[in-house]
Amino acid sequence: MDVAKVTPQSLLAQKQNGAAITALTAYDYPTARLVDEAGIDVLLVGDSLGMAVLGYEDTLSVTMEDMLHHARAVRRAVRRALLVVDMPYGSYQLSVEETVRNALRLVKEAGSEAVKLEGGASQAVRVRALAEAEIPVVGHIGLTPQSLLKMGGYRVQGRSEAAAAQLCEDALALEQAGAVAIVLEGVPRELAAKITGLLEVPTIGIGAGPDCDGQILVFHDLFSLSFRRPAKFVRSFGNAEELMRNGLEDFRAAVEARDFPNDEESYHMPAGVVFELAGTGHNGRGGR
Repeated sequence: MDVAKVTPQSLLAQKQNGAAITALTAYDYPTARLVDEAGIDVLLVGDSLGMAVLGYEDTLSVTMEDMLHHARAVRRAVRRALLVVDMPYGSYQLSVEETVRNALRLVKEAGSEAVKLEGGASQAVRVRALAEAEIPVVGHIGLTPQSLLKMGGYRVQGRSEAAAAQLCEDALALEQAGAVAIVLEGVPRELAAKITGLLEVPTIGIGAGPDCDGQILVFHDLFSLSFRRPAKFVRSFGNAEELMRNGLEDFRAAVEARDFPNDEESYHMPAGVVFELAGTGHNGRGGR
């Protein structure tokens, strides 16, 4: 059955109609297929794969090759959702030209339908250049994980009047530069609500309260697969860690008890077929 493809234009229509936008991350074919078939609107191949999948302490070590590899796998699964791919740290900080070049790689080599980059008004020139290259851009302000070293840790942003005003200016600058949506991460809900009301394009929140136009979580956080203490804004919607641990223990026990595989799970020679093991004189019936 044909399904309506999610596009930047349909996300804008959802905001205008007051319909909530759903978004999740995915980093491989099976999880992307599950996310897409569940009817999630936006699928983000986030640089959070560094922590969720690759075992890094943060997102700073993720490379363009990492993003391309995982985005290609996800692309093969996605039919309905808008596929957005993060531009990793170092792929857009040096120059506008390199930003466009790397974004084009994500589109041409991995099938991305939009790219996401972090930062506010200072990134407007890059967002504008990408928009001029006909690449949809999702902005990301507030708690920006690639700025971990500058921020001194994962801290809620925009809690002072000056900081809140700056984030409002950042959001408007990104919209004016051509961003099709903006992720708000780690900001007070009151500020997120204000920014959402200021913008014509959709906001997608993560740790930004319920008043954004949409919400996103990391897939592994959603199912308790992060192996770390969850952030305040994370809600578990299933315990895949417990399910998998129990399954692994059951598998080990079954093999150790020689209960797996059993006779019904084994293949058998056709009736009447006799075979000999070379050089032994033994046949398949156990005799000589």
